[in-house]
Amino acid sequence: MINRQVFLKTVSVYIVGYFVLLATILGMMYAYPKPELHMLVNSLHTSFLDTFFKYLSVLAEWPLYVLALLPLLWKRFKFPLFFAVCELSGGTVLQILKHLISHDRPVSVFENYPDLELPLVPGVDMYHGNSFPSGHASTFFMFCTCCVILMAIHCIREGKLRDLKTKILFNATLLLLLIFAALGAYSRVYISQHFLSDICVGSIIGFTTPFLMLYLFRDRMRRIKTKK
Repeated sequence: MINRQVFLKTVSVYIVGYFVLLATILGMMYAYPKPELHMLVNSLHTSFLDTFFKYLSVLAEWPLYVLALLPLLWKRFKFPLFFAVCELSGGTVLQILKHLISHDRPVSVFENYPDLELPLVPGVDMYHGNSFPSGHASTFFMFCTCCVILMAIHCIREGKLRDLKTKILFNATLLLLLIFAALGAYSRVYISQHFLSDICVGSIIGFTTPFLMLYLFRDRMRRIKTKK
């Protein structure tokens, strides 16, 4: 059984990095009204960034799910099963919130602000309702957090974090996963499908659900073999 303190210390770079990012976003949300904040964080558009964020956003619609299933080709079940449980649990909460709160998306909200021109990306089909929270942001953080948790468990069990070089490489990987998740979530703001508040709550669901599922099903997780 992996010691809880050892595990939390191993993933501390990812956890601390996320909370710094979350605190920054919450501070911005407190300081600016929603439409003005959307314009502020969405003020730099180029043709390269339009293309980059347009296709980055699509990763959460199906490519990440395909990537999560790839370990099955090598008869490794832990990641696909863990991700599926997390995505179903977090996705259920997210869909309930979406339909209970039912906030308008930016394209609808900005109709009430004719003096503000909503930044749009060519070729993106715009949605009008069920903006809060962002399912794409949740999926990006769900996938990356699942990766972080299972990587940490594997490295701790195998004793692979004993030398400084390996620790640095491991922590760098955690930061890259955090950056990837953050950019994926931000892509929804860049293409004006969501507000910053939408991706903020979506990220919280995606970040916390894997840790909660790990705690609830830790005994079953230990019984899942990596090979058939």
